[in-house]
Amino acid sequence: MSSSDPQASSSGKNIALGVCGGIAAYKAVEVLRGLQKAGCTVRVAMTKRACEFVQPLTFRALSGSHVIVDDYAPDNPDPIAHITFSQTVDLLIVAPATANIIAKFAHGVADDFLSSTYLACTAPVLIAPAMNTTMLEHPATQRNLRQLRADGVHFVEPDAGEMACGTIGPGRLSEPERIVAAALEILASSRLKDLSGERILITVGATREEIDPVRFISNRSSGRMGFALAEAALKRGADVTVVAGVTSVNPPAGARIVKALSAEEMLKVVASEAGKASIFIGAAAIADYRPAHRAEQKIKKSNESITLTLERTPDVLSQVAASRANGMLVVGFAAETENVVDNAREKLRSKNLDAIVANDVTRSDSGFDSPTNAITIITNNESTELPAMSKIEAANRILDVIVRLRK
Repeated sequence: MSSSDPQASSSGKNIALGVCGGIAAYKAVEVLRGLQKAGCTVRVAMTKRACEFVQPLTFRALSGSHVIVDDYAPDNPDPIAHITFSQTVDLLIVAPATANIIAKFAHGVADDFLSSTYLACTAPVLIAPAMNTTMLEHPATQRNLRQLRADGVHFVEPDAGEMACGTIGPGRLSEPERIVAAALEILASSRLKDLSGERILITVGATREEIDPVRFISNRSSGRMGFALAEAALKRGADVTVVAGVTSVNPPAGARIVKALSAEEMLKVVASEAGKASIFIGAAAIADYRPAHRAEQKIKKSNESITLTLERTPDVLSQVAASRANGMLVVGFAAETENVVDNAREKLRSKNLDAIVANDVTRSDSGFDSPTNAITIITNNESTELPAMSKIEAANRILDVIVRLRK
């Protein structure tokens, strides 16, 4: 599945599903399952009347998360749920949406959890109306629908047919697969330019620390992951500068490339470029040590053994994080062979990063120069473990987290 496929682009997205009181509420279960099959994580909010048609336990069992009906309820684990619920999602869907909730949304009424969530939501909103034909065609409802469209709300139009009340006409909730398809299209399109205005600085590839004019210390990094991040960020509207060490793959068209072969050179270039960046991603595998003394001439093979004294190279990532300004986000990588997540968390903490991407380089599907990557994305608030996927899709999943952090 290509990264331009709506279903591929939806993988890893967080969805809020609002369910209102109506006979079609049972179809929201199918909407939930369809979104999950597309790789989305779904949390559910219900109005009190919706609970008379479908019990919250149904949605809790399927979603694996607490279903919010009343954010003042004693069992609600989040005291400001309408804020965290709405501002940590990529899309809010309301299906079915009654005439009542549509009127509340159109007029800014916030007298229950779902209407408060709508007002606090910073993500796109998709509404699937369901109501009696006469209610749908009433001038007040039509006026409210026009207002919401003017506000930028997306709609899945109701179907025509026989209602539960016996009326024949438009107003029946659209089929769940149509609602899911509309949601995936919105997610795919909203990802395209969600980094517009961002200036991203990415370090890529391996560095070389010279022993003598012929030999050097380096590692097996190919630059694939860093260049995938650059390519994905460009497609999502960002201005991208890549500080490239040694790589074995071609850079994406459209990125500005600055070469830096050693850790010292990479530090100098990054220091000169960082002031113009809003996001820094340290994807390069920078050597941790270099020879304390570089031989001016080639070391001859005259001795049975030689001893190299190594010294630490500058810590580019730490220096960027320590000197950041103007709200710059700093994201690091942790290529590990053991205790992968624990070591990455410590690096996140000690270097004061906003996020870190951990991967086990001993895995055949996630090591250096592999076309795929299996990563865990860690922030101060959450940890997301992802299965092996193409590096371009892994890049988009990393950028999804960056977009959420920026919000």
